[in-house]
Amino acid sequence: MAEDGYQPPPERNWKMPLSIFFKDARLVFKMDALGLEILQIAFPAALALAADPIASLIDTAFIGSLGPVELAAVGVSIAIFHQASKVTILPLVSITTSFVAEEETVGRISNELLKVENLEKGSPKSIEMEELKHLMAEEDFETTVYNSSIVTSSNPNKAKFESKKRHIPSASTALVVASVLGLLQTIFLISLAKPILGFMGVKSGSPMLTPALRYLTLRSLGAPAVLLSLAMQGVFRGFKDTKSPLYATVAGDVLNIILDPILIFSCHLGISGAAIAHVLSQYLMSIILLCQLMKKVDLLPPSIKDLQFSRFLKKGFLLLVRVIAVTFCVTLAASKAARLGPTPMAAFQICLQVWMTSSLLADGLAVAGQAILACAFAEKDYAKATAAASRVLQMGFVLGLGLAVVVGLGLQFGSGIFSKDKDVLYFISIGVPFVAATQPINSIAFVFDGVNFGASDFAYSAFSMVTVAIVSIASLLLLTKSYGFVGIWFALTIYMVLRMFAGIWRMGTGTGPWRFLRGRLFSTLVSVS
Repeated sequence: MAEDGYQPPPERNWKMPLSIFFKDARLVFKMDALGLEILQIAFPAALALAADPIASLIDTAFIGSLGPVELAAVGVSIAIFHQASKVTILPLVSITTSFVAEEETVGRISNELLKVENLEKGSPKSIEMEELKHLMAEEDFETTVYNSSIVTSSNPNKAKFESKKRHIPSASTALVVASVLGLLQTIFLISLAKPILGFMGVKSGSPMLTPALRYLTLRSLGAPAVLLSLAMQGVFRGFKDTKSPLYATVAGDVLNIILDPILIFSCHLGISGAAIAHVLSQYLMSIILLCQLMKKVDLLPPSIKDLQFSRFLKKGFLLLVRVIAVTFCVTLAASKAARLGPTPMAAFQICLQVWMTSSLLADGLAVAGQAILACAFAEKDYAKATAAASRVLQMGFVLGLGLAVVVGLGLQFGSGIFSKDKDVLYFISIGVPFVAATQPINSIAFVFDGVNFGASDFAYSAFSMVTVAIVSIASLLLLTKSYGFVGIWFALTIYMVLRMFAGIWRMGTGTGPWRFLRGRLFSTLVSVS
């Protein structure tokens, strides 16, 4: 019998459980307990995730009125800033969400065990603690129990569960790491802004250099706020609370939208005004989130030893590799577009913003999948893990189909909002079919990210993405050289198809954390349900 409670069938009975993706597909719109739980997490998360790119789209619209050179310069700067931010914070956010969700689950089960102990008025039963211990990996058991706010004295019978304000070391650790990384990112981008822009194709003689340098330098001052707010969003997601980040994000973006026309036009600051507005909105967002988080969590650890730096570094390195691979492809694509000149770069910036904004709506489902799956795997509830993974993937596909129609029509007929330049509009029309057609692919790929993170499958996520990136970069270099602007979008399409396939392969073959899908007993249970 395997440690996690199931026994693999003989090899001759092994089958690839690809049918799991179609399990209960007719229930994709059913508002049962699982459907409601997914939507309650996913909908606010999707709005929060989409709010910032929408604000960036509004920035793009305002800046586009200044001219194609300014728009292209801001596009390159935003690509650099997003690359740096994703490399530093996305691993931290993903790990924090999973760690907090696991700690909450183990804390709840621990509380139930302690109640049983008090009712029996006896010493703790070893079998109860062994059951709890198996909920987490052996190496993380002691840390997780402490994280869950179980405070033990010399007498185990005096254990108490803090039901109000909790101390969760993963939350405290995330904020410390985010603060340090934010400061380092600011120093790095400001000191190396010109060489980085040169690498992106904005050379000394380019008309984009001065405005790009100005925008990137000012935008970098907001890096600490950006990283802190994203880290806190990871904590809230672990609590399955996506409403608090939504309120903070909307407040920050509303401020950004209000300040944009004032600083850009009324104060005659141009793109500097756009950067200042964005920075101020990020600091407002982080302050709101911090105030909300302090009501739920005691963020000051008893000592530095209680912080989980080694645990974060162990998993964070894997995700760091993955994020570098993911973002490098998009950043390289932006660099190739910049080398084609200001007009193609301006069009690419508009198409990319729409592409990412619409696709990120699927990240709401990814957040829901990660939080629910992390809890289900901690409880060893494989039936719920399977049902939740199937449901969010099916929802993601349906969402992608809807986005393909909306984005295709919207960008085709509404591109004039972003630019009046005829040449820019021509290049946008070339990118529209790619942006629209890839929406279902993007949605499934992004949802698979949440599914893999919820299953703590960080190693596979990292190594598979490196493979995807290698193939995608080769395609980008080859196709751009041969087909220019069209080649860039062909390469990005290949990149997203490979990301989707990597997710399908892991779960569809029943390997890694999904090996329970190969069990005869579980297969029978799934088919009956």
